[in-house]
Amino acid sequence: MRITIKIGSNVLTRQDGSLDVTRMSALVDQIAQLRSQGHEIILVSSGAVASGRSELKHIQHDLDSVDQRQLFSAVGQAKLINRYFELFREYGIPVGQVLTTKENFSDSEHKKNQENCMRVMLENSVLPIVNENDTVSVTELMFTDNDELSGLMARMTQSQMLIILSNIDGIYTGNPADPGSRLISIVKPGKDLSDYVQESHSSAGRGGMQSKSTVAAKTAAAGISVIIANGKRDDILVKLMNDRDNTPCTEFLC
Repeated sequence: MRITIKIGSNVLTRQDGSLDVTRMSALVDQIAQLRSQGHEIILVSSGAVASGRSELKHIQHDLDSVDQRQLFSAVGQAKLINRYFELFREYGIPVGQVLTTKENFSDSEHKKNQENCMRVMLENSVLPIVNENDTVSVTELMFTDNDELSGLMARMTQSQMLIILSNIDGIYTGNPADPGSRLISIVKPGKDLSDYVQESHSSAGRGGMQSKSTVAAKTAAAGISVIIANGKRDDILVKLMNDRDNTPCTEFLC
């Protein structure tokens, strides 16, 4: 199976904004295990801006929002991809960095070039690690968030599944912290979730559950099954593939 996996900033960072290397290493271990089982993986990874922010603690934060994003992402992306490179190298898995913008998914030469890049990487067993090119993506060039990017990438690469990892188990009937809220395990095509999803998002990332729900529904409508799950749970990726019935998550059926 070809699987696109999106890891959110709130999964990869600690409360102080620093990179959670232990969690990152655990996820790499699981991706390596999935590859050993014959799955092809495309990894969409957030975390560059948060990583850069924690690295540049001496920088005065009076820069405007665009300057901050460009500076932190430039430094943080280098740190992030280097960490992935070293972790995957322990398994003999070569990785390639793909920094993209929304323009690369429009009907243009840019789209053809990106499709060809993804194809040749997968054909040569290189694991693509995709992120938005935050150093140049501003205003109208930006994706809504990496949830949107992961959905577009799953469709571009004709993945059979998209797994979106957040810091909660999925979509609930109410506030996840409320003991009376129930996890929605299955979402059938056409199901309206507007009464359940909330617009709020984490401090580390731009996306919230509303964004994930919208992307999941649109991606599932394109024939790709989508799972939203908690990336901070131990062995979450392996359990989703091998024991999904007993693993908390929200699955959008296609």
